[in-house]
Formats: sequence, C-alpha cells, structure tokens
Amino acid sequence: MLYRLSATILLKNSRKTECGAKQFLARLVVRAAPFALLIASTSFAAVTSIDVTERSDDGGYQRIVAKVHCAVTPQLAPNRVIADIDLAPRNAEGKVEFSADLYILRPRDATKRNGTLLVEIPNRGGKGLLGMFNLGDNFLLEQGFTLAWVGWELDLPPTPGLLRADAPIATNKGKPIVGLVRSEWEGGDGAGSSPPTDRVTTISVGDRGMLGYAADDPQSLANKIFVRDTVDGERRLIARDDWSFSDPTHVTMAAGFEPGKIYEVIYRAKDPVLVGLGPTAVRDVVSYLKYGGVDTPLGDFNKDVLRAIGFGVSQSGRFLRTFVYDGFNQDENTRRVFDAVWADIAGAGRGGFNARFAQPSRDGHPFFNILYPVDVPPFTDEDPTSNTGLLAKTKLTDTVPKIFYTNGSYEYWGRAASLIHTTPDGAKDAPLAKNTRIYFFAGSRHGSGALPPRRLEAQNLDSTNDYTASMRALLVALEAWLAEGKHPPASVYPLIAPPDGKAQLVSVSAYAFPNIPGVALPHHNRQAFRLDFSSEPPKLGPPFPTLVPQVTLDGNETSGIRMPEIQVPLASYTGWNLRSPKIGAPDQLYSMAGSWIPFPVSKVERKKRKDPRMSIEERYRTKDDYIEKIAAAAQQLVKDGFLLDRDMAYLRDRAAKEWDFVIGSTR
Repeated sequence: MLYRLSATILLKNSRKTECGAKQFLARLVVRAAPFALLIASTSFAAVTSIDVTERSDDGGYQRIVAKVHCAVTPQLAPNRVIADIDLAPRNAEGKVEFSADLYILRPRDATKRNGTLLVEIPNRGGKGLLGMFNLGDNFLLEQGFTLAWVGWELDLPPTPGLLRADAPIATNKGKPIVGLVRSEWEGGDGAGSSPPTDRVTTISVGDRGMLGYAADDPQSLANKIFVRDTVDGERRLIARDDWSFSDPTHVTMAAGFEPGKIYEVIYRAKDPVLVGLGPTAVRDVVSYLKYGGVDTPLGDFNKDVLRAIGFGVSQSGRFLRTFVYDGFNQDENTRRVFDAVWADIAGAGRGGFNARFAQPSRDGHPFFNILYPVDVPPFTDEDPTSNTGLLAKTKLTDTVPKIFYTNGSYEYWGRAASLIHTTPDGAKDAPLAKNTRIYFFAGSRHGSGALPPRRLEAQNLDSTNDYTASMRALLVALEAWLAEGKHPPASVYPLIAPPDGKAQLVSVSAYAFPNIPGVALPHHNRQAFRLDFSSEPPKLGPPFPTLVPQVTLDGNETSGIRMPEIQVPLASYTGWNLRSPKIGAPDQLYSMAGSWIPFPVSKVERKKRKDPRMSIEERYRTKDDYIEKIAAAAQQLVKDGFLLDRDMAYLRDRAAKEWDFVIGSTR
C-alpha cells in the first residue's frame, strides 16, 4: 500500500518540480473514467504507466495533468543511493512501486518549442515558475520552453492543488520500524505562520504545516521537550507533567509556548516513509520525458525535448544540490537526467531528502531549524584537497550537469552562502568547477523585493530590490549554453581576495555599515555548525566560518550583480533585518527578509537626523536625472549579459515608482 503524505497545487501558487521522458505517451488504453488514459509500460523503464486526468489547450498552450506510476529495481546500481530501498515492500516482479503528480505546459505549436524541458522542483508542493520569470508577460512560454512540475514531497498536508508523491513505508521484514525523531519549532503561533506572534498551547510535530511522524507511544515518559533562548543556547528540560501528546502528532502545554523561544520535542516515532523515492520520482519522470520509455499518444514529444534544466528555489534549490550530491542525476539506464541544474537562493544548503525519518521541510532559518542536516559539508562543488564535493558522484558516472547558483544578500546572512565558494575555514576563495557559475544579487532579500516595501514584524521595511529581470537574462544565457555552447557571463560574487585587494567578503565584525541613528545592526549571521547526529539532539561542534558581503558608506554592497536601483540608490538595501521586540528575540535576524532604509530627502533633513548618508537631493538634480542614471546602469547590465534589452522599460517604470514612493512617504 502506498503511504500518501501529499497534494497538487494551482499554477499561480508556489514552485518547482521535474519529470522526464522524450516519448511522452503512444500506445494507449482508454479507461472508463473521463479524461483518464492508461499508458502501457515497457519492461526497461522506471515509469510503468501514466494516468492523464486533464489534457487541454489554453490559447496557444497545451496543458497536461497526470499521475505517473513508477517501479524501480532495488539491485540496480543507480538505485542503491535510495535510503532504505532494501526495506521497501516489493511487487510480484521484485520492484518497489511509487507514484508522483505531473503537470506540463508547452506551446501548442511544435515550431515554437525550443527543445528545452524546464523542470521546476515544487517548493512544498507548489508551482511558482511562471511568476518567478514573469514581468507582466508569458516569458517562459514565449521563449519556447516546455515546462514541467513533478511531485516529490511526501509530508505535505492534504491541501487541494499541491503536487505530491506517494511512496511505501519501510519495514523490518514486515515489522514496524521505530526511531528517535526531533521536532523543533519557535514558540508562539503553531499554525505555520512565520514568525509566530501568539502564545499557543498545541503544536504539530510536523514542520510549519507539514505532516509529522506519529509517536510510537505518546504516553511514554521517555518523550521530552526542551526550550532554549538561542540556537546554541542552554537547553532547559520542561517537566513531563507540564505537557503531553494530545494525539500522536501534536503536543500540548497548558501554559502555552512563549514567542521568541525555541522548543524541541524528542520522541520515538514509527513508520518511516521512503523519503528518497521523492528525488527518485523526479529522476525517473524527467528521464522519461527526455528519453522516452512507455508508448505515448503524444508522438512528437520525443522530438521536442532535447535537453532538460532542473530549477529550484529555496527548499527546491537545496533539493537539487542534494539530488546532485546523492547521485540521482544518473537514471536506471546510467544516462544523465538534467543537463543543467539551477539552484536559486539555496545558499550552502542541502536537506532531509533521502534518509530514514527525514523531514524535507526543515530549512535552517537564522533562529530555528538549524540543527538539521541542512548546512552540512561538502559545501563546494569540488574540493581540490580530496575526492569530495557535491559533484563527486556525478564525475564518477559522467553525469555532471552545468550549474547555476544564484543567491542574494540574505543568503549570506541567513543561509551560509559564502561556504559555496570559500574554503571550509573561511580563509580563502575556493576555485569553482569548470561548468559552475555563481551569481550574487546585491542588496536583496530571500527572493526579489516588492514595491511598496513589505511591512513585517521586523525593525525595518523589507528590501525592495527586484532582480527578476536579471533572472530572465540568465535563463536565456543558460539555454544558449546548452543549445549552442555559448558561454554565459562569468561568475559574479563577493571575493575574500579580489584583484584590487579590497575585500568584498568579510566577517560580521568587519562589516562596515554606516551608523544610522535608530537602526540596530546585526551582531552575527547564520552559523553552519559542525553537527554530530549520532544522538538527538545532535552534538554541537564549532561553526564553519561564514562571511558577508562588504558595503559602501551608503550601506550598499560593493560586489555582485548590482541592479540599477542598487547602483543608483534611494536607500540602503540589505540582506538582513532584525526581529521586532513584539515577537521576541529582537537581537536575532528576521527570517528571509532584508531591509530598506531610505536616504534623507534633503540636506536639511540629513543634518537634523544626523544621518551619515548623502540625501537624495544631493545625489540627483531631479527625478528625470535619477531615471537617466537608472537607464544608463541598466544599459551596461544589458551589455554585460545580465539584462535583456526588452526589459529596459520595465526597470525605468519601476524606478519611477520607487522615487515617487520615497518622496511621497518621507514628506
């Protein structure tokens, strides 16, 4: 029986997924159920059948929604990377069965397809790819990409529309498996909001709305809850009489959980699902879409998919880093799955995507969820001192993909991003792999910013820096790299020792942000600790040194891809923000946010506020002068390959709106 911890999401909400196979579907058996097509399987393919539940045209685009059924042979070398594969139930042929949701969009006209399958790994079951590259147009489909999403996550709640996977439970020769599990959360609102604001009395053991592992014996006195004030702070045991499991997946404390505190329950759980069949589903579906396998009613699919890109944001970017490291980029027939992998705003992270009792949603925020296998070595693609690195297994199997890593300022403050291009001791710049590019977006939050700036339970407004237009240019460059062999722009990221000798990457203690009255500065960034998981909670070792980008006298970073609003600033744009005192721990970083701290409008105001930064009137004669400077900065980015000429007008219009907002909100 399949263990279902999943769902299927609407196109406009969320993120990424993949699937594979060139011949999508040719010999078919029509089922009695409307719209359902059963595709016959062949013996050599991991994909055994596909149930198509929707096939429709929307304007010039074709949409396919389906459930993909797979079965893998545990003894095959590419399947030995799947955790607990030998403990999975098997069918009559000795194979392990599982399934995944599939969603496809592509231009209806075959002549408009560019030959590239762009697969988004769903972030917590959602789809966000179109919005990620959208500037009021249908950019991805206009470019000719075939878009695909494949469900992979097994701990999703039963929310309609989420893309999910189904996989069996591991057993010990049919007997239940029990093991120690730790669930961590921040006190306050247990409903999944971040950060929490209210003292609540009942919390799920699942991570922020995800499904947790059930306690084997909820009443056991061995179950424990600890509380601490900081990530590396002293744990205090809460008396067993003060709390209880209200059911196998929820804990209750009558006094409530205090905001600004970190809690963790450690308990014996049962029935681990084979989490590693999630990345296996991505591997096998993408391979199927790329290479073919079972017959298909879409006879031209094999001609349309010549290459595949895996794209993931945040959690999904960490998924792809883990996917490559674990060796999933080789399919059962030892072929390369993704020709390119793009991990966006994933920092140095990986995660619990292929282990017993793994929790895929755990993500390593600055204030909680850090003590999970999220930021663990190796961090770089290659390690010249040993045969390690994220690419080690793909090098052995000749399945190394081309790689893009894109990160913003927040990832250096909150996601340990410096570790992907420094030595582990933080002393030197590490060499990059031949086909790896790293791009850093200065002055950005966890993802592109918005106008007006977001108001958060934080001390500053959120960063407005919008780098969507540059992401579009990078996607065009990645496609040209695969299709034409044309190299993309050189990597741009902060260096410890750049050619001019002016350090762009420094310790927090050397961070030279201006002393702006009323603005509190962070005293530390997100740490990546050496962790020993032989016990729960894990034993905490010294952290790997993590560094942050240096800034100018304006508080804006000196390195990276500096979007026009950073080059021609109206404010200080940072990758950090501190928590509001209202939610507790005000000296800690607010998760996933940056700061937008506008300049004084006039010289008089600057002197009155004792702000060390030049005022707007001292920088720009008029609004038109400001817009002209924005246009000049954008044009240079076009020449450098980081913007498309078609997006110049969008950037000018957005700059005008930011000007109006600053002037209007400060007078």
